[in-house]
Amino acid sequence: MGLFDQVIGAINNPSQQASTDQIGMILNTVQQMSSGNGLDPNATQAVMSVLGGHVRSALQQQRATQGDQQVESLVNQFAGTDASMTAVNALFSSQQAQHVIQDIAQKTGLDPQMIQSLLPTLVPIALNLLQSGANNQGDPGGNPVLNTFLDSDHDGDVDLGDTLAIASRFLNQPG
Repeated sequence: MGLFDQVIGAINNPSQQASTDQIGMILNTVQQMSSGNGLDPNATQAVMSVLGGHVRSALQQQRATQGDQQVESLVNQFAGTDASMTAVNALFSSQQAQHVIQDIAQKTGLDPQMIQSLLPTLVPIALNLLQSGANNQGDPGGNPVLNTFLDSDHDGDVDLGDTLAIASRFLNQPG
């Protein structure tokens, strides 16, 4: 089951945190950030796709060294729609963050300075999307959205950029 299917499942499951309002807020934040920086939806989707791969790697590494509960706690603590450099620092060392910026710049053609300024907004948004499957009762291990994202077999069905684009169409919002 793809990441978007898990998000929809979480929206439809009253014991999980996801709601159309939450997804709408995520999409509105992405749209405002994009238009405020002169990015078209395709560029933003490409940035989220590349960033998603780095977020996945960072969370997988943390899961391997610190366990599932620590990863869920990190996601829950730093998920949001407000810019947070603390969220970036919680996921990436400064060297890793520079690598993420360079990788996104190389793959999208966007200016590294712009990407650096966008990361504090994009990382909490990515974590917010992953938090959508969290259990309302706070039970650890009960987040199928996060689990699907982390257990990816890299077959392309957990791309954050694609997931946001599909969610936008699902909610009938402009890309």
